[in-house]
Amino acid sequence: MEQLLNIMRELREKCPWDRQQTPESLTRYAIEEAYEVEAAVRSSKVEDVRDELGDLLLQVVFQSQMYSEQGAFDFQDVVQAITDKLIRRHPHVFQAEQFAKLSPEDVSVLWKEIKAKEKQGKARSRLDEVKHAPALVQADEIQKNVAKIGFDFPDVAGAMGKLEEELGEFKQALVNLNSDEIQEEFGDCLFSLVNVGRKLGISSEMALLGTIHKFRTRFALMEHQAKAQNLNIEDLSLTELDQLWEQAKQQLKQQANHDQNHLSSKIPEAD
Repeated sequence: MEQLLNIMRELREKCPWDRQQTPESLTRYAIEEAYEVEAAVRSSKVEDVRDELGDLLLQVVFQSQMYSEQGAFDFQDVVQAITDKLIRRHPHVFQAEQFAKLSPEDVSVLWKEIKAKEKQGKARSRLDEVKHAPALVQADEIQKNVAKIGFDFPDVAGAMGKLEEELGEFKQALVNLNSDEIQEEFGDCLFSLVNVGRKLGISSEMALLGTIHKFRTRFALMEHQAKAQNLNIEDLSLTELDQLWEQAKQQLKQQANHDQNHLSSKIPEAD
C-alpha cells in the first residue's frame, strides 16, 4: 500500500496528465470504474475482478493525494474514517456482550438506526438521505423513502395505471414536437416504470444492467458470426442484422440449456 501511495505522489509530481487533474475532473472515472467492477463480477472472471478492484482503489488513492496536497486529509485519514464507521455501525460485533444474537434483518434495522443518529441535524429534507447515484438507483431509493410515509400506490395495478398515464402524455408530447416536453415526459415514463419494478421487488438498475450484459453478449456473437461469413457488419441491411441477432439469440439459448443440463447431471440425486 505504501508503494502505491509513493507511486501516486510521484505521478502527481512528474506526469503532466496526472498533475492537471482535479477532484472534480476525476469523479467520472470513479463512477466508470465502479461499473467495471460490477461487469467483472458478473463475468465471473476472477482476474478481471482483481484488476478492476485495483482500478477502483486507484481512484480512492488519487483523490486522497489531491486532498492531501490541499492540506485537507490524506489516505490514512480515509482509512481511519471508514474503520471508525464500521466499528460504530457494528456494535453487535465489536460490543457483542451487550447484544443478543441478531438476525440479518435485525442487523439491518440496527444499522439504519445508527446511521439515522449520525445524520441528525444534517438533512433539510428526508430525501437528503438518498445518496447521489445512477438515475435508476436514485429513483428507486426516492420511491422507497416516500413510501415509508404512505406516499405510494397500494399495489402494482396502481403503479401500472400511472405508467400508462405517463405513456399517454409522452405520446402527446411526440405529437406536439416540443423537445423539452418530450424529454420531460420521457423522464416521467422512466420514473413510473421504476415504480412498477419496485412494487414487483425488481431493482431497475440491476435489471437494466442484466439486459445490457445480455445485449453486449449477443451483439459480440453477431460480430463473430458476420466475420466467420466474411461479412462486414457495417454493410449489412437491417433485415440481415436481424437474422444474425436471432441466430446469436438461439445459439446462446442452446448454450445456456447445455450448461444447465451439464450442471444438473453433476448434482447427486437424493437417496
